[in-house]
Amino acid sequence: MGMRINAQLPMPADLKAEYPLSDTVKKLKKRRDREIRDIFTGESDKFIVLVGPCSADNEDAVCEYVDRLARVNEEVSDKLMIIPRIYTNKPRTTGEGYKGMLHQPEPDQAPDLLAGIIAIRKMHIRAIQQSGLTAADEMLYPENRSYLDDILSYEAIGARSVENQQHRLTASGMDIPIGMKNPTSGDFSVMLNSVVAAQSSHTFIYREMDVTTDGNDLAHVILRGGVDKYGTCIPNYHYEDLMRLLEMYGQKGLKNPAAVIDANHSNSNKQYKEQIRIVSEVLHSRNYNPDLKKLIKGVMIESYLEEGCQSIDSERVYGKSITDPCLGWEDTRRLIYKIAENI
Repeated sequence: MGMRINAQLPMPADLKAEYPLSDTVKKLKKRRDREIRDIFTGESDKFIVLVGPCSADNEDAVCEYVDRLARVNEEVSDKLMIIPRIYTNKPRTTGEGYKGMLHQPEPDQAPDLLAGIIAIRKMHIRAIQQSGLTAADEMLYPENRSYLDDILSYEAIGARSVENQQHRLTASGMDIPIGMKNPTSGDFSVMLNSVVAAQSSHTFIYREMDVTTDGNDLAHVILRGGVDKYGTCIPNYHYEDLMRLLEMYGQKGLKNPAAVIDANHSNSNKQYKEQIRIVSEVLHSRNYNPDLKKLIKGVMIESYLEEGCQSIDSERVYGKSITDPCLGWEDTRRLIYKIAENI
């Protein structure tokens, strides 16, 4: 094979032993996991705000951002469940470019996955310890989630991964909410079929073991817009899209029907300021229709300390995205308060 071994990576159990969670963090995660579960099962009417950088590229900047979220959370926690996005894997359409801290703990240096798995675990732990908020990450590589599965309170499967069998089967063995994004084509059927698979029990090979899963009753959908054959972005957050999703969900007979609306990506055509307007429209649709209010459990927003984005090759600005453009902090803070006022 045209492949060489760069390093032997530690087993997840060994990495967890070297960088363990304190009893305080374990209790915190257990409490937040229970609160998030109650939202998806309908026991709680809090609204979820999944918010943070497109990619977590710098530990200090990410932890400062999450600290700021924690201070806002103190004022809105009676209405909102804020879950920081700490995304450490970055899918690339062509396979080129920065692939996230897991690959490159230093964005402008060569890939180093051994250093990467250590860096992402340390960053997640630090963020929780400083802020009291457990976070979300993307399950880009199913077998790698074992390095963080004791830390995360939410995971998402991206548009390019949602049809992959291993992603679907791994999701069926998780005990936290997993959001299945619609594929880049925008196809709702593919997305909902992924939820069916994730909510079912399966037997398969996982990390060299023969395993059987229980099924994940918290698997749900994330609408992120699509792209047609001409490359034109087709949003799917409008009222008519949400009503179509509600109807299709009803036909599937799934447990805990739920949707999160991603305000960026193909819904905004990556015009990051549009996220403010899109969230407002989603809240209006939700308040207009009681059935949608039950279905739409939250929104996903890409946001960082500084607005916009920058090149890795530039003299980088602290807290500014090196992948997709993000809302800046002041817009984010105002948007969170606005959400709390309008749910």
